[in-house]
Amino acid sequence: MTIPQITIVIPCLNERNTLPFVLEKCLKVKKEFKNKYEIEILVSDNGSNDGSQEYAKSLGVRVEPCEIRGYGAALDSGIKKAKGDIVLFADADDTYDFLEAPKLIAKLIETNSDMVIGSRLDGEIHKGAMPFLHRFLGTPVINWIINRLYAKKFKIRDSNSGFRCFNKKKYLEWDVKSKGMEFASEMLIKALQNDSIMEHVPVSLYPDKPGRIPHLKTWRDGMRHLLRILFYAPYFFQKLGITILLVSFSQLLYGLFSGGISEVYGFRIYGIHSLVLLSFASLIGLSIWSVGLQIATRQSKTYGIYAIILNWNEDRLFFVLLFGFSTMIFLFLYLIWKWKQNDYLFLNFERELIVTSTIGLLIFLFGINALTAHILKRE
Repeated sequence: MTIPQITIVIPCLNERNTLPFVLEKCLKVKKEFKNKYEIEILVSDNGSNDGSQEYAKSLGVRVEPCEIRGYGAALDSGIKKAKGDIVLFADADDTYDFLEAPKLIAKLIETNSDMVIGSRLDGEIHKGAMPFLHRFLGTPVINWIINRLYAKKFKIRDSNSGFRCFNKKKYLEWDVKSKGMEFASEMLIKALQNDSIMEHVPVSLYPDKPGRIPHLKTWRDGMRHLLRILFYAPYFFQKLGITILLVSFSQLLYGLFSGGISEVYGFRIYGIHSLVLLSFASLIGLSIWSVGLQIATRQSKTYGIYAIILNWNEDRLFFVLLFGFSTMIFLFLYLIWKWKQNDYLFLNFERELIVTSTIGLLIFLFGINALTAHILKRE
């Protein structure tokens, strides 16, 4: 029977004070499970200047440099250089207990999973280990967004966990690109998109050692996570944008042709102010839809209306733009003509003005965004 080959990857940037605790635990696991697993310990160093590399080497631990700065870059470099078929990683700050690594490895092998996530929220979070905002706002919100956009059957319970075990071959197929803390979210997204088999295992989380300055920046890194999550979800913007656009614009047209104010549940609607708000909502809907179109230019695969637009040849793009801008100019001239009918004194057709100007702006925004998408596609 072939003994599973495991590589423990530890990303490191000036962690000389905590690295001894981490490596002691890793070496203990390696010794205790030597008859069950062939374990390699690899420190992926991200430019330490505090003696971290020298200390690790003194214990016989393999140290590999990573010149590209960033948590994700260090992990990606270490994973790709790992000799093991199975990779496990956790931070070098001793907040995760590497003595719990065997249960992640065992779970991966027993269930034939592609990845096992160490869930802090299902385990024991020691006092002071996780800030209130991270525990009750940041991580749950990121969990919900990822599950809402990408999950089918398997639901992520701890998206920000930095304690994971996975099949290296599968990881290489996922093609994770993030270089910073958002690496954690992208890894999950790519695994979900590839219908990977995943499991959770409860793990413990400990507070930072006294005096250690965390690398994590709450708001900056939280925003990086959110941006990376949305980067792979252009069709979320498509659905949301089209829904807002269709609902708002249909009500705008109804307000035009109904000819007057209606009362619904005590609210007076379809007056001038309601039509203005519906006009704004229609423009917002198209703007949201357009965000997805721009994001789609960066995806390897597109489908639906985004694919149709991005696959237009230059001839079709030109004539679509020509037709759109000509229509917009015609509508503008129509408004000028109506104004002239009243000797340029006032416009006595507010409802028609709102609807007509909205249609013109929608056509203009659609054309501009289609043009922008084709420019970006060529980069």
